[in-house]
Amino acid sequence: MSKKDVTKVILSEEDIPKKWYNILADMPNKPAPYFSSMTNEIATSEELQAIFPIELIKQETTTDRWIDIPNEVWEMYRHWRPSPLYRAKGLEKMLGTPARIYYKYEGTNATGSHKLNTSIPQAYYNKASGIKRLATETGAGQWGSALSLACNHFGLECTVYMVKVSYGQKPYRRSFMQTFGANVIPSPSDLTQCGKSILQKDPDCTGSLGIAISEAVEDAATHKDTNYALGSVLNHVCMHQTIIGLEAKKQLEVLDEYPDVIFACCGGGSNFAGISFPFVMDKLNGKNIRLVGVEPTACPTLTKGVFAYDYGDTAKVGPIAKMYTLGHDFVPAGIHAGGLRYHGESPIVSQLYHDKIVEAVAYGQKVVFEAALMFSKSEGIIPAPESSHAIRAAIDEALKCKESGQSKVILFNLSGHGYFDMAAYDNYFSEKLVDIEYSDDSIKESIKNLPDIKE
Repeated sequence: MSKKDVTKVILSEEDIPKKWYNILADMPNKPAPYFSSMTNEIATSEELQAIFPIELIKQETTTDRWIDIPNEVWEMYRHWRPSPLYRAKGLEKMLGTPARIYYKYEGTNATGSHKLNTSIPQAYYNKASGIKRLATETGAGQWGSALSLACNHFGLECTVYMVKVSYGQKPYRRSFMQTFGANVIPSPSDLTQCGKSILQKDPDCTGSLGIAISEAVEDAATHKDTNYALGSVLNHVCMHQTIIGLEAKKQLEVLDEYPDVIFACCGGGSNFAGISFPFVMDKLNGKNIRLVGVEPTACPTLTKGVFAYDYGDTAKVGPIAKMYTLGHDFVPAGIHAGGLRYHGESPIVSQLYHDKIVEAVAYGQKVVFEAALMFSKSEGIIPAPESSHAIRAAIDEALKCKESGQSKVILFNLSGHGYFDMAAYDNYFSEKLVDIEYSDDSIKESIKNLPDIKE
């Protein structure tokens, strides 16, 4: 059998990376520094320690290329890593394309998504620093699920502020988090000053990741035994996720393959970073490869946002970052890809996009669910709505290959399964899904309150 006829590549435990890759070591232009929302000056380590442990703060700024994975974290990774790499032969046949399509499947762990790759080290470092409880936000629930499991393992309490529209749409995600002992609160809530303020202005507010972040940060900042944990955006989170791309590289090497283009859905940027950053390293060294983040038209951060300093949360309590943003006041429509409903973008991904090293495209949710069904029928896995954005882009690229006769190698990150998202599929079947697009004028309105930061 030819190596290129192989359907699945599974590495051994010995092949699980022992180090994370830190792209800050190789970027031609580093991300701009964080600013304090309290002083409008560059944030100090001491200020960040109010909500983060010192080891994660160090990872946020270091330019060391390789960071050792602690043994206790690596031992936890062994439960599901290395994750499999599949050749999507069924999808290729359905499309009639000469392209070879591969996907890295991150849905094989208990939570069903890539988020566990960073929740485990975050819980580990917080436990080591003496923290008793972690507060966080979650959109669709993948991150909250991952942190609840990690906190349970390390003996930490866990409080999750879940975006209210997703709290209603995804009840079984709530049940999953509660199974592992998490306290799950619909956001905005009346338990924080931020939540109360939002509800006074809009009692029917459906919530946003920006609002939920504000509540979680406020919770952490007002309790000495509590820190804040973020499931995307920050540098250390993106770095933890590079275990995905590092494994994918090894798996493709087994097949003597190398991708021409990589796709991953892009909300805050962590799973796109995870699959793409180890290949960005190659591109910076002259390799010809395209790296494309795929976002929803309902929250087009890269494709319609501005590259500027902005607050990471609605209440303006967390650090200020230079990133592509739709404005911290932006509240996206309640689409089913809840994990992609964030107004900002990873500062690293933003800088790479600004420097034209990576690309971005946006899709409406109808064509995304259409792609999800095509993938489900041909590959036997029901994908998460977020991951289905990457599938849509991969399908469109494969169809272009069919038209041109090119035989490209396409890789995408299947960042999670959709078995907790069947209500979204029901809405697609009953034709209740609506595509949302924002005009340039509405984007101008949402970014009018950006902070005045003097670089």
